[in-house]
Parts: sequence; C-alpha cells; structure tokens
Amino acid sequence: MNKIFKYSLVLLIACFACSEDDTNNTNRYVPKPVNLDIPEVFENRILPAVIPANNPLTEEGIALGKKLFFDKKLSANNSQSCATCHAPQKAFTNNLQFSIGIDQIEGTRNSMPLFNLAWNYDDKFFWDGRELSLERQVFDPITNPIEMHNTLDNVVHYLQQDPNYPTLFEHAFGTSTIDSVLVSKAIAQFERTIISANSKFDRYLLGEATLTPQEQEGFNVFMDENRGDCFHCHGSENNPLWTDNKFHNNGLDANPTDLGLSIATGDPNDNGKFRSPSLRNLAFTAPYMHDGRFATLEEVINHYSEGLQNSPTIDPLMKKVAQGGVQLSTEDKENLKQFLLTLSDFEFINNPQYAHP
Repeated sequence: MNKIFKYSLVLLIACFACSEDDTNNTNRYVPKPVNLDIPEVFENRILPAVIPANNPLTEEGIALGKKLFFDKKLSANNSQSCATCHAPQKAFTNNLQFSIGIDQIEGTRNSMPLFNLAWNYDDKFFWDGRELSLERQVFDPITNPIEMHNTLDNVVHYLQQDPNYPTLFEHAFGTSTIDSVLVSKAIAQFERTIISANSKFDRYLLGEATLTPQEQEGFNVFMDENRGDCFHCHGSENNPLWTDNKFHNNGLDANPTDLGLSIATGDPNDNGKFRSPSLRNLAFTAPYMHDGRFATLEEVINHYSEGLQNSPTIDPLMKKVAQGGVQLSTEDKENLKQFLLTLSDFEFINNPQYAHP
C-alpha cells in the first residue's frame, strides 16, 4: 500500500473517531451541580461540610440516591430498604431496641439516626467507626447477613435489568453501566442532604424563639462542669451538631461484651467506646444508646447522674465515675430533660424532601 495513502487513511479514521467522540460528548447529559443548603445556625459556628471531590452533589445523583434509599429490592427478598431501619418520620431511625433483618434475625445494635452526616469530620461511621467514608458505609447493611442479606452483584444485576435505573445512572454519572461504587455514591449524595437545623433551640440561637425558665436552666445544667457536664461530648451553642463525632466509653458497663471501637481498631484501649450520637431529635429517636438499653430520656439522665460503671477504658470525661455520676437533683434532671427536648426538629421529620418518593 502506498505510504502516503496509508497515512491518509489512518488520519481519516482518527479524525472520524474524534468527531464521533465529540458528538457523543456534546449529546451527553450533564448533571446539574448542587450546593448544600447550609443552615444559618451552622454558619460561623462549625466548619464547612465535607463533600468528597470524587462525589460532588448533583440534582440527578441526589434523586437517584433517594430512590435507591427507599427501594426494597436492594434486599435479598425485596422486603426491606434502607428506610426500613431509617424512617424519615422517626428522624431516620426505627424506634426498635435492635434492628431486625430480612430473615427476622435481631441484631445487637440500635439503628442510628441519620442527619447532618456531611459534617462528620473524622469520616468514621457506625457506632463502632468501622467504615471510613459515607460511601463505604452504604455497603454494610446491604451485604450484612443479619440486615438486608444481599450481595452487591445481585443488587447491580437487578438495577441493570430495571427499565429505569440505567437511564438514571446515565444522567447522574455519565454511564448506564451500573456498578456498586456508583450505587454507594448516589446513596451517599442523598444522605449528605439530610439536614436537621430548625429546632426550638436553633431558633433561640437565631433570636427567633424564647426558652422557658425551665429550658434555660436545663441548658445551664448541661453546660455546667459541676452539674450536667454534658457539653464536652455533645456540643454547645457553638457546636450545634450536638455531638463531637468522637468515640467514648461512657460508663455503661464494667465489663463490656460489645467492644465497640476496638472491633475496628484492634486496640484494647478502645474497648467499650462508641460514637457520641447527636442529641438532636431525642423526642423521636428512643430508645437510646448503641444497644437501645434506655427506653426514656429519664433513664439516660439517671445513668449519667448515678449509674456510671467504672472500667479500664472509662473516658476521662466521666470525672465523677467514683461517685457513680454527677449526682443531679430531681429539679436539675427535669430541667435538663426540658432543655434536651428543645433540640428536636419537628419540621425535619415532616420535610417532604425526605419522604418516600
């Protein structure tokens, strides 16, 4: 073949391929970027939200993640979705002591409420911190044999065969070929938009509400190192997440059988340490603690007042463990409870943005 002709043919093919690629790129659906709606009460009080560079928020990604979050076909027998254990009207928990999976097997942990996850700065998730990103967290309940008991391959196969999902993934991520990583990214995008920031106390901080004398005194108890001493782990008016997102042994057991954080780290110094949950929405999220052992707020307050159990890994912040706790008066206990209830966000549990699509 003539060398000049051969070179021209190769060049022509290359130009045609580039032209075809340009046409495909031109016709490709471009997802619409979304900026997280930052609550006013968070501004100038906490650090910015954490949005991974490899999973930016888009309208299409969030909508896909929401659809997946409520889809029971992500479970092996099509009976449970993420929302089964994390119901919006219950502040994304389920009010059971222990979650129950598709095989009716009871777990050993209480379902954590989901909100303000974009401000989890240490990027450890679950009660024991075993997953290191919101994206990776998604895989656990789907594959856990006592939860949704499915395989990622089965999930991807179902989604790929569905008449609607390939197009939704194409719009969200630029490909109709579905894989588990894209599933996790979509659900994580939706979860980062679940924000609670309109409680009575939020409005008080913004000058839009007034606390009762009992609620105000309860806040004083919360902040007083000689009384409630709650703020070290659970925030303040300057940390309206109402958690430090860290892990503590808060004196639940002298000999904990659930080792918590040390399961993930392998360090015996982490025995009995669990994530400090946010105190937001306590009106909706009973029972309390990692194992749901306390049915009421009164029981929680009594634990810190006179029920602390000493152990080798007890948190130094449990300064009065030798006395059994902070020894609150009956009046202080009731005032503290009234303050804690001001952190509940009734708009949040009724927000149509989070309702079943």
